[in-house]
Amino acid sequence: MTDVSALFQPITLRGVTIPNRIVMAPMTRSFSPNGVPGQNVADYYARRAAADVGLIVTEGTVVDRKGASNDANVPRFHGADALEGWAKVAKDVHAQGGKIAPQIWHQGMMRKPGTGHYPEAPTDSPSGLTHAGKAVLPAPTTEEVWDMVQSYARAAAEAVKLGFDAIEIHGAHGYLIDEFFWDVMNARTDRYGGSLPQRATFAAEIVAECRKAVGPTVPIILRFSQWKQQDYTIKLAHTPQELEAFLAPIVAAGVDVLHCSQRRVWEAEFPDVDGEKGLNCAGWTKKVTGLPTITVGSIGLSSDFAGSFRGEGSAKAPLDDVVRRLEKGEYDMVAIGRALLQDPEWAKKVKEGRTDDLMDYDGKALATLY
Repeated sequence: MTDVSALFQPITLRGVTIPNRIVMAPMTRSFSPNGVPGQNVADYYARRAAADVGLIVTEGTVVDRKGASNDANVPRFHGADALEGWAKVAKDVHAQGGKIAPQIWHQGMMRKPGTGHYPEAPTDSPSGLTHAGKAVLPAPTTEEVWDMVQSYARAAAEAVKLGFDAIEIHGAHGYLIDEFFWDVMNARTDRYGGSLPQRATFAAEIVAECRKAVGPTVPIILRFSQWKQQDYTIKLAHTPQELEAFLAPIVAAGVDVLHCSQRRVWEAEFPDVDGEKGLNCAGWTKKVTGLPTITVGSIGLSSDFAGSFRGEGSAKAPLDDVVRRLEKGEYDMVAIGRALLQDPEWAKKVKEGRTDDLMDYDGKALATLY
């Protein structure tokens, strides 16, 4: 049986001590009517905090730009009613001894016009371009982009007021921040466009403004990915040197942790450099930045998430390689998604050595998971 004790060591991030290395990955569920999280949402997160999840990162919760969401049942992080709901979520997680961070989100061009909490609102984008490079919207002005930056900072300020322990900025998966990273969608000629490091300016300014909003003691996590929902094969950085240059402005802006999303955690990020068994995305990110990283990508399951959208299941998988790499210091925390969605006591079972009791993931039951 695998020695999993490395998963249950505390870690301190900017003065906040997380009780162990297990993170609940953010997973959209659309269970918040009109964007307001209710007691069911508080219960959902508190149940996992009570069962040994060290840090909960909430589902994506959208900023106050009115075109930020495509679904009125996705939670908002603005407005008195929604913030009151989030205050209850944080309180209930803390009552179970857990730590929690909201994932602050803007969907960008993934949000279609006429949808979300404010259907009449225009959709935000870097340049008004689709992922195929087709112009469909006017490019926003520099001043409009700056208000997008500030929308994240406004949400971060609310998180501190509500008592959250950290914040996570969603910069992955083809949403707004990631669209600024991507040259196909970002054709800007001001300070937000240009080379890959220059296209990271938008994210860097968000981190810097969020730091001003949350103060010196609250950790800031940024989630990023090479792949995009629009194209799984895309890579922003093709070498470790490109990855280092890309992340440098974000590191300089004051981010504390990089949450490195990949579809399959077992895949090497740059196999041409260190082989098929080489460092994954979180491993290389830590190596080139020196910052703590979170690894994520089908951990505890035998297949990636893509099939879950078709209702497909996935068998449980061993944790040996994930734990071995954590012990070696390749990354610092491990985020669990579907396995923890399926089984609220996943972390507790792993801690107690009850791996035979872990559940396969049943994609068909997604709508009923709690």
